[in-house]
Amino acid sequence: MSNINVQQPDLTYLKLDAKTVKYQLSVPELVEEALKNGEGTLASSGALAIDTGKFTGRSPKDRFIVSDAVTNDAVWWGDINIKISEANFDALYSKITSYLKDKQIYVRDAYACADPAYQTSIRVVTEHAFQNLFANNLFLRYAQSELPTKPEWTIIAIPSFLADPATDGTRQQNFSILNFTKKVILIGGTAYTGEIKKGIFSVLNFVLPTEKRTLSMHCSANVGVDGDTAIFFGLSGTGKTTLSADPKRALIGDDEHGWSENSVFNFEGGCYAKCVDLTEEKEPQIFSAIKFGSLIENTNYFEDSREVDFANIEKTENTRVAYPINYIANAMEPSVAPTPQNIFFLTADAFGVLPPISKLTPGQAMFHFISGYTAKVAGTEAGVTEPQLTFSACFGKAFLPLHPAKYAELLGEKMEKHNVNVWLVNTGWSGGGYGVGKRMKLSYTRAMITAALNGSLNHVDFIEHPVFGLLMPTSCENVPAEILNPRNTWSDAQAYDSKANELAQAFLNNFKQFEDFASEEILKSVPKVVEIAI
Repeated sequence: MSNINVQQPDLTYLKLDAKTVKYQLSVPELVEEALKNGEGTLASSGALAIDTGKFTGRSPKDRFIVSDAVTNDAVWWGDINIKISEANFDALYSKITSYLKDKQIYVRDAYACADPAYQTSIRVVTEHAFQNLFANNLFLRYAQSELPTKPEWTIIAIPSFLADPATDGTRQQNFSILNFTKKVILIGGTAYTGEIKKGIFSVLNFVLPTEKRTLSMHCSANVGVDGDTAIFFGLSGTGKTTLSADPKRALIGDDEHGWSENSVFNFEGGCYAKCVDLTEEKEPQIFSAIKFGSLIENTNYFEDSREVDFANIEKTENTRVAYPINYIANAMEPSVAPTPQNIFFLTADAFGVLPPISKLTPGQAMFHFISGYTAKVAGTEAGVTEPQLTFSACFGKAFLPLHPAKYAELLGEKMEKHNVNVWLVNTGWSGGGYGVGKRMKLSYTRAMITAALNGSLNHVDFIEHPVFGLLMPTSCENVPAEILNPRNTWSDAQAYDSKANELAQAFLNNFKQFEDFASEEILKSVPKVVEIAI
């Protein structure tokens, strides 16, 4: 779609009067603009390759929410949601609009939420063409005849505008500010495009649970030919994107979804995939999606070529590619499916303690959801050899404006109403912790997930884990029975028991911050440190 004959947007509601407004440019036009502006280069695959400069990831300490009548008593204030005053926001907004008066800007109308009942219109105002291409790829795309006159939310993202912390109420020169009353997101001082995507995710994490009784989720999702929806929660490195990419099942989405009264729907119209060490063999769907129209961020080329070296992490390990969801062959459009039958919590347990798959009671499901556990291996850092525990509430703490208990309660309600099976899947280590045991084979994990999805695990015996109380299957098709109980895979059973207690205590310590908000059902489902026989 060209911008020719597209009526220019009315920006008067923004008090914005830029020198040049380029509206709703097509993908080829945006790529041409980016190349003309010197924003990036064309890789051999046809994708636009750009650098985001100083920031190659989000800056969570510089994300603010305006404290006002809408947010004061609703937001979970603290180190995740940091207050900024209405006066500071208004002053900063005025500075940005003045700054843009002699500038060229790119404007795009798009929307979030594939279910029409929850559709949220978004206007994205950007300084760079590549940012506008990102918005085109990640958000859902309007037909030209559907373009709104005035959107519900507006994002203004101007990397070259720097705040003055002394007068603007920011921590440093970069910032991302959400104003729920004016429905504006201001982003400055950073060109990292993930701030645009996660800004809207944070908005939906506030609006959907409070106004629509819809659970907003940081997860991937797919659906089988019989309409059986599966949801995959997991932090970075746990296999969320990989395991939801199943050629036998349609992809609903890889990162952000809503669970309403009668549907699971994608918030987005695209994917923002990590591409460090990407190969066609390991991730064929992502690899094939890197083509003209895709946006590659912070990668490097092989010398004297335009071929991307995905193993090169000189700029960052957080190399990314953004592409429309229809670049994935088996993606659903529209990305809406029935309520789920199975939920998988993915964890990469580097201590080798948790079972490779276990079934959770509703109380355990809410406990593990509110815990959001995984373990990161820091072996690449000098002198650091031990795994690092990570707890991120609801598998997305950084994007939660409300208290995690709100999301856990909503999850519990929906699980009970729809009689959903919930599984904890350890994609981490077995036979010992990191450095001793081995990483769980992907083929085994896929076989266990398949068995859960096709119902064959409903017909096997289970035993209870003595510390975590998890129900572990004693058999699973195409998986060696001896790995299903993690204690059996350790050469030293007492060492396993000791490490299981250590991990259980870490869970309990983390959970103390949520105890006052937890239901009786959750409190009864916490792990129990057991005495070890010597």
